[in-house]
Amino acid sequence: MSEQFPSTVASGRRGLRTLPMLAAAVFVGAGLYLSRTTLPPAPAAGAEDRKEAKPAAPTPNAVAAANAFLDSLSENQRQKAIFDFASEKKSNWSNLPTSFVPRNGVRMGDLNKDQRSKAMDVLAAVLSKEGYQKVIDIVDGDQKLAEGGGGKGKGPKGGGKGGPTFGADEYYLAIFGKPAEKDPWMVQFGGHHLGVNVTVFGKHFILTPTHTGAQPALFKRGDKEVRPLGLEADAAYKLIAALDEKQKTQAVIADRPQGELLLGPGRDNKRIEPKGVKGSALTADQQKMLLDVIAAWVNIVEPDAAAARLAAIKEKIADTYFAWSGPTEMGKAAYFRVQGPTVVIEYAPQGSTDHIHTVIRNPEDDYGAGLLKR
Repeated sequence: MSEQFPSTVASGRRGLRTLPMLAAAVFVGAGLYLSRTTLPPAPAAGAEDRKEAKPAAPTPNAVAAANAFLDSLSENQRQKAIFDFASEKKSNWSNLPTSFVPRNGVRMGDLNKDQRSKAMDVLAAVLSKEGYQKVIDIVDGDQKLAEGGGGKGKGPKGGGKGGPTFGADEYYLAIFGKPAEKDPWMVQFGGHHLGVNVTVFGKHFILTPTHTGAQPALFKRGDKEVRPLGLEADAAYKLIAALDEKQKTQAVIADRPQGELLLGPGRDNKRIEPKGVKGSALTADQQKMLLDVIAAWVNIVEPDAAAARLAAIKEKIADTYFAWSGPTEMGKAAYFRVQGPTVVIEYAPQGSTDHIHTVIRNPEDDYGAGLLKR
């Protein structure tokens, strides 16, 4: 689903004026987190410690973080945050602003500083350090839209009544099921351009389906340039440039970029036909590049789970397709797709390189469905 609204709107002001002063708060703490110099207190430093020192195994750590968050909530907030694991509301994630598509869970802007920190601790516990960073970057980009600094595609400030709502406050966290070390449960975090779904089942952390997007796709935080989806784009352009003419003819399925995600929000259980150049037609080096493209998404999740997932995908890389729509020159807007037996990834520009939608799915295991059948 493509968005049809101005690219810059001032909204979600509650609490935003105070954010620059809260170095330990979640989203502003990201600035220090990104600098890799001095890390602030939780959640960013907590995420750093967990991923490097690993004081607890990933699953107990995630359970503890989720329970700490839930324990910090009022009864009214808990009723908003907790859902049955089998709830059909799992599919309520989207690329659109929350003013257009309501989300599950508690709103970040309605949490106090401690609750907000604990909410981000939950994300840090189920994601890798790089994945947590990507979430921060996407949210910071959305804050740019809220403040009217939307990068290349600038529009009027203020969306007006009934218009889109942007900003760091406009993200929601929900827990499906009871956090446990053996029984399945799920973390859902999302808002504009973000829909993270991580199902935790024993040692397994299942990322799919997850939507990541960016607008602006390039912005500055202080004097540093931030590209929330830079790794994904760079890996794909590197692969398309490495193909010979025969391979490129097979890979390029259209001259113009496709703007729609075929398997985006609201399209659970849909199947599409594999297209493009098949992995078996690639050299060993090119297959590694294809795996690098896939890793840019898979590595969002908890590192041990990501490593196991990549190893499984690598075994079937010969049966995995890479398709491209649009110009192949670096810096031009193009759609690409990776499709294998257990993974589908789409990257779709929304009219320019400054507004991107992506999705990753596992047709056999979205929301942990495949694992639950075993």
